[in-house]
Amino acid sequence: MKFSYTILYVKNVAESVAFYEKAFSLKQRFIHESGQYAEMETGAISLAFACYELAHSNLPQGFQENNLFQLPAGIEIGFVTDNVAVAFSQALEAGALAVVNPKVKPWGQTIAYVRD
Repeated sequence: MKFSYTILYVKNVAESVAFYEKAFSLKQRFIHESGQYAEMETGAISLAFACYELAHSNLPQGFQENNLFQLPAGIEIGFVTDNVAVAFSQALEAGALAVVNPKVKPWGQTIAYVRD
């Protein structure tokens, strides 16, 4: 078995693609003509977006939609950069919400968290 992609179920696929392009400098790889599915250019593993309508068809028993007024989902998407502070600021300028400001972990790694 080989890990191939992560799909985020989102309210609006086009807006999510635009946000990830602006916030994280990712490039769109593919967007389906229906606008219900898109993939970003992220190397060997794909980051994809699918609309809630498609999520409901894939998960007929339901799922928890993401909502900024509720706690975040139990998932983390990690990006590696040489300058976390600049990437953090860029994400905030694109509309992300700050969760954890850049800080250095005991093992030397600088991390930050945002919500999209």
